[in-house]
Amino acid sequence: MEIALRPVHDSDLPVFYRQMNDPESLWMAAFTAKDPADRAAFDAHWKKIRASTAVNRAILADGDVVGSAAVYGEPGEREVTYWVDRAYWGRGIATAALSALLAEVPERPLYARAADDNAGSRRVLEKCGFRLSARATGFAEARGAEIDEVVLVLEG
Repeated sequence: MEIALRPVHDSDLPVFYRQMNDPESLWMAAFTAKDPADRAAFDAHWKKIRASTAVNRAILADGDVVGSAAVYGEPGEREVTYWVDRAYWGRGIATAALSALLAEVPERPLYARAADDNAGSRRVLEKCGFRLSARATGFAEARGAEIDEVVLVLEG
């Protein structure tokens, strides 16, 4: 399977919206929008981040849009995020996409956050060189509760 990144197109947004409303994916991601089904809020969010300094990419698997990946935030505090359609989990796509994004964005340090119990995401981040730097708790909209999270860092 060929994994590639490209800039986000308007036509990707309905795909992302569908992917980001999958109940199992929401549970695993945990830290999501307050109401992922609010299409107006989704559109406003994407308009804002596409106009920002964030590096936003669509993830393609054999030419099909299967997710998104981004680096966002202020210099010195920038974070990575990614989302892969649940139908494609367990195939190495997130690891390949994040590796490609890290090659495209050489600045360091970069940070990442994940629900402590999201073993898959933690594995992806660790395979890409991120190391645990802190633990915290935060309110997870998708779970409606405070949960443990991990903060990872990728140093220069």
